[in-house]
Amino acid sequence: MKFNELNLSRKLLETAAKLGFETLTDIQEKAVPRILEGKDVVGQAETGSGKTIAFALPIMDKIERGKGLQVLVLTPTRELCVQVNSVFNDFGKDSGLKAISVYGGVGIEPQIKNIRTSEIVVGTPGRILDHMSRGTISFSNVKFLVLDETDRMLDMGFIDDVERIIRQVPKNRQTLMFSATISYDIEGIMKRHLRNPVMVWTKSQVDARKLRQFYYDIHYQNDKFPILVHLLKHATPGLAIVFCGTKDETSIVAKNLRKQGIDAMEIHGGMTQHMREKSLESLKREKIDVLVATDVAARGLDIKNVTHVYNYDVPKTGKEYIHRIGRTARAGEDGDAITLLTNRDHDNFRRINREEDLDIVQAEVPRFERVHMVRDSFSQRRGRGPPRRGGFRPGKPGSSGRNNRSRSKPRFGRRPKRN
Repeated sequence: MKFNELNLSRKLLETAAKLGFETLTDIQEKAVPRILEGKDVVGQAETGSGKTIAFALPIMDKIERGKGLQVLVLTPTRELCVQVNSVFNDFGKDSGLKAISVYGGVGIEPQIKNIRTSEIVVGTPGRILDHMSRGTISFSNVKFLVLDETDRMLDMGFIDDVERIIRQVPKNRQTLMFSATISYDIEGIMKRHLRNPVMVWTKSQVDARKLRQFYYDIHYQNDKFPILVHLLKHATPGLAIVFCGTKDETSIVAKNLRKQGIDAMEIHGGMTQHMREKSLESLKREKIDVLVATDVAARGLDIKNVTHVYNYDVPKTGKEYIHRIGRTARAGEDGDAITLLTNRDHDNFRRINREEDLDIVQAEVPRFERVHMVRDSFSQRRGRGPPRRGGFRPGKPGSSGRNNRSRSKPRFGRRPKRN
């Protein structure tokens, strides 16, 4: 189905065409008509499926410029908040509709000012509650409530905050809820706060036929970092995300990768919002090659062209593992998910392997150069700026760098035959 077949205003359709949108994704085709009909909708869809546009377009079609705050969107993280807000502003600029992102870690005064002139507020639960307690936000004219990445909000412990906010929004609103999974708690929210919701499901955006999953069984803990360096330099032709378990480990790994000449930046909850946004933008614009992240980047972010995901620290559950590897093999592209497994990781890895439909194949540990990881006081300097220039630059003529795309892609040991 094409965008121009939707029953939307001419201005919105023209904006969609101008932005290069032609064909609807699965979630858009199923959700947009239902939202336009005024139905409460629950959509089970992953990041990258086009769900933000699925709710943003019909909402903007039904609200009015200059009539105050009419739309409240709740998101679990600051990064997703900014991302969703940008979609509303991209599509709303020709219609004169204004959206504002509201989250913690930045000054509240500019937000107070902008809320007064915005039709749409996209916010994290904690900062929305701050505005409620200050009396700087009013929901009296809200027609649409959107809960985005609902399962993630509940995983992060926001259920009580979300409930408090929902109770302050007019009952005669239209409620839209999007989640990658539908849990018991989410069903409870549906029963309490949605009116005869229409359920919409979509297929996974990660193509199992395109996603190759491997693990390296590493006998010595000190070998893990040099193996990661070897793989990033010699077996990773595109962008990569390296997941670590803690903020400190994220900073340590990122700085050591830069010492090895790899363009890497980190992102974690201990950084300022400005630095988090800078890291994400650097990867999206391919100014860096590697983003080292805690699970803050595993959900809610649509980062294109990621060819490799590395589990430097093994996640504790299969659910977390699936969320991480979902950053690659998107939109029909190939992708590799590689887990670096040491003795301390085996319990977590056994839990992950209990998940159905996971085909994680052992690969032979490659020959690698031994490099030393430095652990010192720099972990206190988390979130510092971009990597130093000079030294190793991937992909330059004559370089053995990992971004030399003219060379064939190495294989990770023996891969399973595909039917």
